[in-house]
Amino acid sequence: MTHPEKKIARRYDMPGRCAEFTDTVYKPSDADWSMLRKAEHKFDPEPPEYKAYIGEMHGHTNLSDGSVDIDTYFKNLKSRGLDFAAISDHDHGGVGRPALWEGSPSKWDLIRQKTAEYDEPGKFTAIPAYERDSYPYYNNLVVYYGTRDGEMIRGVRDGEFTAEELKAALQRDDVLLAPHDTWHFSAGADLAHIPEELFTPLIELYSCADAAEYMGHPAFDTDCACEGGFWQDALRRGAKMGCFGGSDNHSGTGAMLLDRPYPQNYQGLTGIWAEDNTLPALFAALKARRCYAIMGGRMVIDFRINGHYMGEEIAAGRGEELKIWYSVESDAPLKRVTLVKNLRNYIMLKNRAQQLIFDYEHETDCDCYYLRVELSDGRFGWTSPIWVNIT
Repeated sequence: MTHPEKKIARRYDMPGRCAEFTDTVYKPSDADWSMLRKAEHKFDPEPPEYKAYIGEMHGHTNLSDGSVDIDTYFKNLKSRGLDFAAISDHDHGGVGRPALWEGSPSKWDLIRQKTAEYDEPGKFTAIPAYERDSYPYYNNLVVYYGTRDGEMIRGVRDGEFTAEELKAALQRDDVLLAPHDTWHFSAGADLAHIPEELFTPLIELYSCADAAEYMGHPAFDTDCACEGGFWQDALRRGAKMGCFGGSDNHSGTGAMLLDRPYPQNYQGLTGIWAEDNTLPALFAALKARRCYAIMGGRMVIDFRINGHYMGEEIAAGRGEELKIWYSVESDAPLKRVTLVKNLRNYIMLKNRAQQLIFDYEHETDCDCYYLRVELSDGRFGWTSPIWVNIT
């Protein structure tokens, strides 16, 4: 892309307008389509250095208010071809029943034991976690652990968090906190109002029929929705918040297509780009926000800017152009990929599984980019953003 006036004329470009491509088009007789394809793909990045793994981040058993035991839970998810699964029972253990920390051994002891038992490094990772009531800031937070010996987080009052308690938990290296149902009146979070230092690094963007990207999303069909409860509400305030998906399933049918009308039929899953399929590697990738949310099935979404992966904060010079790359592999035909820039639909491409985009314009001191992927069957996928800080 060498034309000296390109940035005067336009904000973005495609490799198909590079000088080599244009010169090949205008060659007399020896040009062919293979030469054009070679010119168009000369800017493509190297294959990703990580592997994509897909799994379940949020499910319940009869240790709290689910209907299946913990063994059935993990056996079901392993049989459905997932690469990993977290168990996230409620910390209160179910109304009228022992809390997870009560007894010796406790339910939490059993969770740690069973996640170790079902873990097969390189094949299937079982992630220890639980769901903690966390009023008033998030109400529902899932606490994920990067080790198998972590203790549950207790505060001055069970079911609640003070700002200092929440801040301390967010600063820990061995745990990861992420809210779900943020849009809900009784169980949500006002992301347009919460103190900025209490933003979590990830949000559960989709579980079942509750696409929480923005109010009014076509894959959102639940009983209520509250202003301030959506991902874009947090991003608008500058939150460095990635996304993931989980079913929040209570019946042992996570990762399955349900016999319900759209979008109730689709349950959330998470894609993680990690070095390998082990607890330390997956946890490190989640901490780095190198993950994305999908409405079930299988989607592998690669999203990079100047070689940097989803979830990263990167620096660019004020006149530096960005090379934005995406690649989508899916188990249903691709309908549309939207590049969202600073919460606007910036570029929309139909039926195009791979594309490199040049972006010439820096709009703010920190521009936020992410992908929204739509399949022909109505499923969506969302990547964690990449934030570009202008230096």
